[in-house]
Amino acid sequence: MPEDILTGQKSLFETGVQTVLRGQENRIRKISIQNGNLVTNARSEGSGICARVYLKGAYGFASTAEYSAEAAAKTIKAATENAKYLDKFNSEKKNAYPMIANSYVTSPRMIIDYEQKKLVDICKEVDAYIEKNYTDLLSRAVSYDEVTMEKIIVTSDAADGHVAYPRCRIIVDLGMKSRDGQPVELFKMFFGCGHAGEYFADLNPIYEGIDELYKNLKDKANGVYAEAGLKTVILHPDVAGMIAHEAVGHTVEADLVQGGSVAGANLGKQVASELVSIVDFAHTALGKDAPFPVYLDDEGVVAKDAVLVENGILKGFMHDRESALFYGAEPCGNARGYEFSDEPLIRMRNTAVLPGKDKLEDMIASVDDGYYLLGTGNGQADLTGEFMFGITCGYEIKNGKIGRAILDTTVSGIAFDMLKTVDMVSDSMIWWAGMCGKKQMMPVSTGGPAIKCKITIGGR
Repeated sequence: MPEDILTGQKSLFETGVQTVLRGQENRIRKISIQNGNLVTNARSEGSGICARVYLKGAYGFASTAEYSAEAAAKTIKAATENAKYLDKFNSEKKNAYPMIANSYVTSPRMIIDYEQKKLVDICKEVDAYIEKNYTDLLSRAVSYDEVTMEKIIVTSDAADGHVAYPRCRIIVDLGMKSRDGQPVELFKMFFGCGHAGEYFADLNPIYEGIDELYKNLKDKANGVYAEAGLKTVILHPDVAGMIAHEAVGHTVEADLVQGGSVAGANLGKQVASELVSIVDFAHTALGKDAPFPVYLDDEGVVAKDAVLVENGILKGFMHDRESALFYGAEPCGNARGYEFSDEPLIRMRNTAVLPGKDKLEDMIASVDDGYYLLGTGNGQADLTGEFMFGITCGYEIKNGKIGRAILDTTVSGIAFDMLKTVDMVSDSMIWWAGMCGKKQMMPVSTGGPAIKCKITIGGR
């Protein structure tokens, strides 16, 4: 992206309207090797400018794929005219947003464009390791994807900044035949906030992860069906984090609260065990960099952590400036747009259950008859908090010991009811990186500890 050409356009912001000018470039890299064959090798960039104007409750928005001072001026003018036009039909005039202290925000990482051939070579090395060491596989796939965003934010009444969010992932998917001849699959993700040369220079951690993945797959190939019903389970952080995102996180996004989510009537009430706390972290989590750090949102709000659930009590929602004004709350930087042509929406960043004090081995030992659920591949939840997730990897727990692996199944329930049954929370934390599809795609991360709870599990 060109250096900042937008700050000089502030003189075009009209008095009495609140304006945000955003320049943005997205870079996407995708590589896929299936059974040794390179089937995807793609790279793309998209950039442009958008302007968003707020006037007494009416929004004007405009965008262009041209990145120049002239294009910025035209975009500001168009957005301002749109806001004024819509204001004519706005019968419920609203107050201006509270002013935010002026500052300039930068992110510690900028985007490094790693050579595509090197990315392909990394994937080929990983594939060669799998081919050499595991000859009984039915299928193998190694994929690399990188979604990076660089943004320049210029505002009339909030913070300005130049931020970049690089993230890269390698996903390994393995398949083999089960004992009855049916295909079974498992996948594992390796990721980092940064570029491939930073996170994948040493492939040994990936090889160790593949070894573990293969063991789980081998166990699954000889697995049994779970027994259906309400069961005591231990949710691996991958599963616990996904439920925190889908079944809790979305219900406490303030725009969805205003749309009728179950969280609206539960603010200040107990919605989980007192052992459960959930935070949407901005850029630092428990003293370390969050997997997808956000420093400045697309409304010019400096990012802060948003406490959602504290010791089982629903403490707050995630906001943009509009919903924060409505609820009398402080915005914490949750408004983000994926493309330059997207208006910002309230989005999660790094949403996690906080770790507790229990050891995983003690949690397993405490279960007489239940399941340890390690992986989920898909799922859905609605605004009532009701959810259903597919479980792709898990094990029986019998008399406090790990038993046989289980085949694919499902778990379901109502999030706030399920979280009230939590009676143990592990003292370690694991993150998972994904893409959230709320109206527009957005990189996010979820995480947490293992949690022991009761949940309805499907059978055959």
